[in-house]
Amino acid sequence: MANPFFAFKQFTVFHDQCAMKVGTDGVLLGAWVRVGGTQRILDVGTGTGLIALMLAQRSTAQIEAIDIDESAYRQACRNVFDSPFAGQIRVCHSAFADYDSAGGTFDLIVSNPPYFSQSLKSPDEKRSKARHDELLPLEELIAGSVPLLSEKGRIALILPVEQDQKLTEVSAANQLHRIRQTNISPTPHTPVKRILVELSPTPNPDYAPECLTIEIERHRYTEAYETLTRDFYLKM
Repeated sequence: MANPFFAFKQFTVFHDQCAMKVGTDGVLLGAWVRVGGTQRILDVGTGTGLIALMLAQRSTAQIEAIDIDESAYRQACRNVFDSPFAGQIRVCHSAFADYDSAGGTFDLIVSNPPYFSQSLKSPDEKRSKARHDELLPLEELIAGSVPLLSEKGRIALILPVEQDQKLTEVSAANQLHRIRQTNISPTPHTPVKRILVELSPTPNPDYAPECLTIEIERHRYTEAYETLTRDFYLKM
């Protein structure tokens, strides 16, 4: 049986009730996104609560973490309650389209979203919903996020590289600009698989995509990946 939890340096994440388990994508986004100066953060599709917990560890921001799935919501609630950051995070059981921010805006909206629309679906219905985009298409996530942004707010995502062109089209339709991007390759000999990206209504004249490789070989991590994640992984 797979381990029902993943222990980090400052918190533990149980994921046995969630369709999507703790994985590299969430860790990458939680460690990579900039949090300096943020006062309010929204985590869309929080799942286990991993990214919300990582951002709480890295900041003093107040964080709203929402998920449409009841099992994920309950597990995220428990993970947050048992962490040192319970006072910073509020977990909500809500679809993004129904979420009520009570008129407040966010300095940062983050999501590790379900964008595998071209891949085969899992026979596990909950896992399939978590991985595919029917419940929250990219267009709806971006369009719904724009009105929730503060004056200098940003949207940060991790996406399969296959979504790159679609992201360009959706961003343009919502008058957003890529202001930061890192292309992720699993090893030096494999192509880019993921993109980490920040979007803003204000362009960045110095924008230039960067690259990050995760492993030199199996279980031998690159120095760049270790530097990015060492505040979280127990053995980094």
